[in-house]
Amino acid sequence: MTENSRLVPGDPAPDFSLPDADGREVALSDYRGRKVVVYFYPAASTPGCTKQACDFRDNLAELNEAGIDVLGISPDKPAKLAKFRDHEELTFPLLSDPEKTTLTAWGAFGEKKMYGKTVTGVIRSTFLVDEDGKIEVAQYNVRATGHVAKLRRDLAV
Repeated sequence: MTENSRLVPGDPAPDFSLPDADGREVALSDYRGRKVVVYFYPAASTPGCTKQACDFRDNLAELNEAGIDVLGISPDKPAKLAKFRDHEELTFPLLSDPEKTTLTAWGAFGEKKMYGKTVTGVIRSTFLVDEDGKIEVAQYNVRATGHVAKLRRDLAV
């Protein structure tokens, strides 16, 4: 994956329509008129992804009060997402992208370093999409721990 396949602020956010944990289609366009954090994570119920999802859950009220919704996207199937959501009491939509088309369109799937090796997989990434569907913030290779607090600081939320 090359740098130029990554999104930058000002780019139009690639639209998507993906099933949530209950199999209902959720489209990015459903959020026009509101800001939305779209974050990509490798796998539900793994330690880092659980920490990150719970951080978003625990900060959701403040983000919502600031007019920001949250969507999490992974390659997991809806049934696994439902189990993850229910077990962790997550209160925002988790979307399924098993074909990785949305992950790829957002630059969140490709080569990455893992334990010193180059592998192909999900690149933990977070974006803020503005009310008009444009990328306001694009962050790649974010850390699972402490990321939401940093995002809140950056957004002054």
